[in-house]
Amino acid sequence: MSSTTVPTASILSSTNNYSDNTSCDTLYAHRNYARVLMPLFYSIVFIVGLLGNSLALHVIRPNLKKMNSTTLYSLNLVISDILFTFSLPLRIAYYALGFHWPLGEPLCKISGLVFYINTYAGVNFMTCLSVDRFIAVVLPLRYARFRKVSNVKYICVGVWLLVLGQTLPLLSSPMTNDEPDGMITCMEYPNFEKVDNIAPVLIGAVFLGYGIPVVTILVCYSVLCSKLRLTAKKNHLTEKSGRSRKAIGVICCVSLVFVICYSPYHIDILQYMIRKLMYEPDCAELTAFQISLHITVCLMNLNSCLDPFIYFFACKGYKRKLMKLLKLQVSMSFSSAVRTSPEGSSKDFIDGNKIQLNSTTASVTERLTDRRSRLQE
Repeated sequence: MSSTTVPTASILSSTNNYSDNTSCDTLYAHRNYARVLMPLFYSIVFIVGLLGNSLALHVIRPNLKKMNSTTLYSLNLVISDILFTFSLPLRIAYYALGFHWPLGEPLCKISGLVFYINTYAGVNFMTCLSVDRFIAVVLPLRYARFRKVSNVKYICVGVWLLVLGQTLPLLSSPMTNDEPDGMITCMEYPNFEKVDNIAPVLIGAVFLGYGIPVVTILVCYSVLCSKLRLTAKKNHLTEKSGRSRKAIGVICCVSLVFVICYSPYHIDILQYMIRKLMYEPDCAELTAFQISLHITVCLMNLNSCLDPFIYFFACKGYKRKLMKLLKLQVSMSFSSAVRTSPEGSSKDFIDGNKIQLNSTTASVTERLTDRRSRLQE
């Protein structure tokens, strides 16, 4: 979970419960800070991620009738982000209790499974989107069959099955651990320190789950940007419209978010496992690694609530829907303020002016009538 969302779970099949390593008692010394900062952070991720991705789903849904490859990959990415946010409330409670899991082993496994599947499903669908855009712009004829909806459906199913196959072994291994201080941890890296050959397996897992996707995304988007620049230079109308610059900006933004969010965690795993191959790290190194994992996993999970901001700049429909909702909300708030105003509504104000005008006219008429009657006398 928080520190073991590595792109494989099969390593855990031979796990021993980490209850005999009592020599290192500083692994959760940052508990007092984490129980405040981490629930606050994940609460923001939960709210922004759920609302933003739900709106994205609302925007994509009308386009399902005219489905294409990009829409299908985007739909799966949005569903992945939404499902990920559903796993956060239990993690928020876990961190708020100071890394204590009172809900039992089965629920720890289920929450970990949901958390893990949707984290790496998101990585894979972002990779699929980059390849899809690359084929559409650079190789539209040669590999057009890979963009057919009938084939893309099988690819999406394959992605889900791949990630599911990597994570199902989690269910066969104990994920919780009774700590010496009476706390019960759930899905923390130190619980799996005794797994056989954990270092080489995790190095391979980082390569498969992060190395291949990040290289694929950067290569595809780099070639795509070059192609768009070349097209803009040849076509002055395209260059003047600014569409190529906007597309390149969005591509750079997507690539930057992916690298910033996912790189620190996987580099952290990689450097510690390389050290573990050379020697056995001491308690201070393990503690530093544990703290750094909590920080880098927070950064990795930030990706789920940054995606809606990318949708805002990249998708006109998303931006239009959001602005419409915001305008509607502002309009409703203004109407409510007018109705509840102690000074009355604008209609009452106008009616009041009418009443005052009528009374003034009546008094003037009375004066003229009185003056005429005196002259007659």
